[in-house]
Amino acid sequence: MARLSRAELQERNRGKVLAAARAEFAERGFRDAKVDGIAERAELTRGAVYSNFPGKRALYFAVLAQDAERTSGGPAPAAGAGVAEALGAFARAWVARLPLATDGQPGARLAADLIPEILADERTRRPFAQLMTLDALLLGLALERLRPRDAPARRMVRVAEAALTTLHGASALAAAAPGFGEPFDVVTVCERLADLDLDDTRAPPHLPYVPQARPVDEPWSPPRTVEVLRGEPARLDGDGVVAVLGLHRLAAAEEAVRAAPAGAGVTVVLVTGDPGELAPLARLAVAELACCLRRAVPPAAWPRLQVVCDESGALAAAAGAPAVSDATETAVRVAGGRIIARADGFGACHAAAVAPSSPRRDG
Repeated sequence: MARLSRAELQERNRGKVLAAARAEFAERGFRDAKVDGIAERAELTRGAVYSNFPGKRALYFAVLAQDAERTSGGPAPAAGAGVAEALGAFARAWVARLPLATDGQPGARLAADLIPEILADERTRRPFAQLMTLDALLLGLALERLRPRDAPARRMVRVAEAALTTLHGASALAAAAPGFGEPFDVVTVCERLADLDLDDTRAPPHLPYVPQARPVDEPWSPPRTVEVLRGEPARLDGDGVVAVLGLHRLAAAEEAVRAAPAGAGVTVVLVTGDPGELAPLARLAVAELACCLRRAVPPAAWPRLQVVCDESGALAAAAGAPAVSDATETAVRVAGGRIIARADGFGACHAAAVAPSSPRRDG
């Protein structure tokens, strides 16, 4: 039998730790689960567990993210559905996962401690709030693409925020007060949100404080990576905007989307100063949205926005941001395989999106 390389051995051990942790969390719940118990189940040492994950919470987020990414979500809906139908289908997929609907199934208690654990620490609470903003943007952009061709353009991100608020509230009550309320009344509420005229005209950043993008001429050689919303290889060879955003700055993604010219691609690269714990949380938030989106919106209407979770920082470095934190906001304009403009700091997404789409020619 061929001897495993160091990388192969590490990958095997990581898989064993994740499988053991899933069993431990499903049986005992997050709070009562023990790292020693996980190590024993995996037939590894405690040190081997910590060499793969910085702590129990990071391991918990990684287990939930892996489960969400492996969930197919069921058959895609047929084309032709409107916004109300899509919101109803999204809500039905969501309530199907509530405790009352999943009691008695293996692992039903696995995610029960997720929200309490997020709320217990500002280090997770603030990124989670921004991740919900990103989820609302993704859902809202999908809903916008469902309108009939002859209908006037209408932004739907605030409607998506209201739907996610309703659904997360339903999840919290299902855990805290089992039996309270009728889950499918929540579906009706979400369907009715489609008719609400919410104020969805957010202005771009206040221009005196927004940096202008700097013209540059640099090679664009991004590494191969996965687009986490679809679980497919990211398409990074086209023209458009690449926004590198720390987990405290995700609201800026909408600025790139709204300011980019029609047809220009936008990729949001998620980075963090704590990739061991917060990167799995980011993957989890996007993957859970994707599970419900698959049941609600046909693939042709999914948002064009790409999301990449850059745990290693390699993609951020390719975009000119070698050092990243949760406060990072850097954006570049790409055209013809070159980076032609760059902006950093507050308003960078807007600045890069409105930069000229061709390199500046001097002389």
